[in-house]
Amino acid sequence: MKDIITMIAKRLGLGMLTMIVISILIFVGVDALPGDLAEAILGQSATVETVAAFRKELKLDLPPHVRYFSWLASVAEGDLGNSLSNGRPITELIGWRFANTMFLAGSAAVISVPLAIILGLMAALYRDTWFDKAISTTTLTAISFPEFFIAYILIALFSVKLAIFPSISNINDELTFGQKLYAVILPSLTMTFIVTAHMMRQTRAAIINVLASSYIEMARLKGLKRLRIIVLHAFPNALSPVINVVALNLAYLVVGVVIVEVVFVYPGLGQLLVDSVSKRDIPVVQASGLIFASVYICLNLLADILSILSNPRLLHPRSK
Repeated sequence: MKDIITMIAKRLGLGMLTMIVISILIFVGVDALPGDLAEAILGQSATVETVAAFRKELKLDLPPHVRYFSWLASVAEGDLGNSLSNGRPITELIGWRFANTMFLAGSAAVISVPLAIILGLMAALYRDTWFDKAISTTTLTAISFPEFFIAYILIALFSVKLAIFPSISNINDELTFGQKLYAVILPSLTMTFIVTAHMMRQTRAAIINVLASSYIEMARLKGLKRLRIIVLHAFPNALSPVINVVALNLAYLVVGVVIVEVVFVYPGLGQLLVDSVSKRDIPVVQASGLIFASVYICLNLLADILSILSNPRLLHPRSK
C-alpha cells in the first residue's frame, strides 16, 4: 500500500510540474503574438491616451514575469478573468461550453472504446485471416484521413443525400438527452473513425504478445478453447498497454475536438477557442489552452497510474 501511495504522489508531483511548464509556454506563446493587443482591440482610431489607459487596465504595462505570476495566482484562486470581447467572466463562458465538449467526447468514447476492444480481440482471435486483414485495412484507411475530410464525407452522405442527421450540431439546455444525442451523432462518428484504429491495433498487438507466453501455451495444452484463452487469460494480462492507449485516445477526444466542433458549428470549448483567437480575446485563449492541457495531463496521469496498478511488475520493478 505504501508503494502505491508513493507512486501516486510522484506521478501527481510530475503532473503539477508539467502543468507549470505548460502554463509558462501558453503565456509566452500568447505574449509573443505580433502586434499590440490594445491597439488591435481598440482599432486605429483610438487615441494614444485611450490605448495607454487600456494597456494599464490589462496590465500590459507591467513586465512579462510580473504579469505571468499575477495570472497564475488568479488561476490558482479560480479567477480566470473577464473576456475582452464581451466583458463576461471567463468561468461563465467556459463552463457550459466545456460541458458540451465533454458530452461530445463522452458520446464518441462510448462508441469507440468498446468497438475498438472488441475488434482488437476478434482480430487477435482470427489472426492473419481475411477478417484480421480487412479490419486492419479499414481502420488504417480511416485513420489516414484528416478529421475535416471524414466530417464532410459524413455530412454529404447522411445530411445532404440521405437527410437523416443534421449537419449543424447545435445543442442547448432546452433539449432532452435523446435530442442531444441525435444532434451529436455525426461529430461522434467522425471522432470514432479517428481513434478506433489506434485502440484496436494496440489491443491486438498486446494480446498477440501475451499469447506467446508460457502459461498461454499451458492453457492450450489443457485443451481450452482459443476464445476463452484470449478473453479470460490473455486480455487481463494485456490491460496495461490497452489502458494506456485508451486513455491517450480519450485525451485526444477531449483535446482534439477543435476541428470537429468548427466543422459542425458545435458550441463547445474548441469552437470558443477558435472564435477567441479570431477576436484576439487573449484571456479566453489562455484559459481554454490551460483547460485542454489540464485534461490531457490528468488523463495521462490516470493512464499511468492504472497501468502500473494493473501490472505488478511495474509496481515492484526488479532491482539490478
